[in-house]
Amino acid sequence: MSHSTLDESSFRLPEAIDPRPWLNRPKPDARAVAAALASDAPDEATFVALAQADPGVWLEPMARRAQALTRHHFGRTIQLYAPLYLSNYCSGGCVYCGFAADRHQTRLRLERPEIERELAAMKRLGFEQVLLLTGERTPHADFDYLLEGVRVAASVFHEVTVEAFPMTTEEYRALAKAGCVGVTLYQETYDPAAYPRFHRWGPKRDYASRLNAPERALEAGVSGVGLGALLGLSDPLFDTLALFRHVRDLQRRYWRASFSVSFPRLRPEVGGFQAPSPVADRRLAQIIFAFRICLPETTLVLSTREAPAFRDGLAGVGINRMSAGSRTTIGGYSQAASDEGQFVVSDGRSVEAVCAVLRGCGLDPVFKNWDAAFREVIAPQTQGCRA
Repeated sequence: MSHSTLDESSFRLPEAIDPRPWLNRPKPDARAVAAALASDAPDEATFVALAQADPGVWLEPMARRAQALTRHHFGRTIQLYAPLYLSNYCSGGCVYCGFAADRHQTRLRLERPEIERELAAMKRLGFEQVLLLTGERTPHADFDYLLEGVRVAASVFHEVTVEAFPMTTEEYRALAKAGCVGVTLYQETYDPAAYPRFHRWGPKRDYASRLNAPERALEAGVSGVGLGALLGLSDPLFDTLALFRHVRDLQRRYWRASFSVSFPRLRPEVGGFQAPSPVADRRLAQIIFAFRICLPETTLVLSTREAPAFRDGLAGVGINRMSAGSRTTIGGYSQAASDEGQFVVSDGRSVEAVCAVLRGCGLDPVFKNWDAAFREVIAPQTQGCRA
């Protein structure tokens, strides 16, 4: 299969991210896979060899290596966090999202008293790490609205991160000052030729602005960024190798910052969109093992998009951070919410049930991995910390 699918007239991928030099080579043989599995200096060739290895032969050895590396760098701990959706107003035309502007669902946003109630309910569940989410920028849920949400959350939670629209460097700097320590932003697909098909209108059609947003956040002094690709949109090997290269490039240049990688797969949503390039369980597991082997010290995240059995099997075997008890509706922690979420959650277990399973597997669920006292110390050190 050829991976040279890009329309060069639309956008040229930066050389540091473009995966094609490695994807157009012959498929690695067994000797190359064995060398990749044992490598102490993994690179793009290592990643490709592991990602393309025959799972019938190599999946179990990859799992053992991923587990050993996870134990070495993270012990038996699994960080737990929860998402809080502040608003489902959205200006975007993403074909795969339940919040897209043309989806027929009730539009809501949480006001400050409601945000405070939701945060209090999440706190009672034990959480100290919260991820605040919105749709794309709109007058109903703009930067000032998100900024106020961060301020409220930072007064309650030790670790506050956001997953929202791309922002300017100055906006990211204001978020960091308000108490935001991390920004998560998925490129969705790294293929510029495919990207416009899935993002029909709105600011999110600007591929380059989205691609460069994590660097703007780091330049502004945000302590860490989370990256990912929405698996199922495009060729998964293209997207995951570009994602790997993107993370490595930022790690090299912003070496004081922290990084995480997520592996969201397309889930059913109210628009009924079907994945053009579906990723099966074994394929996703292989991708996660390849990331752990090639990025041994980087946090790898798995959300409640995935089914309980799959999450249980990957916890501590590559994955070291997970969401639990998640709601993808607006609110939903302090009281019952609408069934109209961004997507359908696969793992609907309670926080207590997830913790019980993790402990039964010999793992230690951790709710607090950051202290609010670090905010003033860490952010000035990460600001503009290029190599």
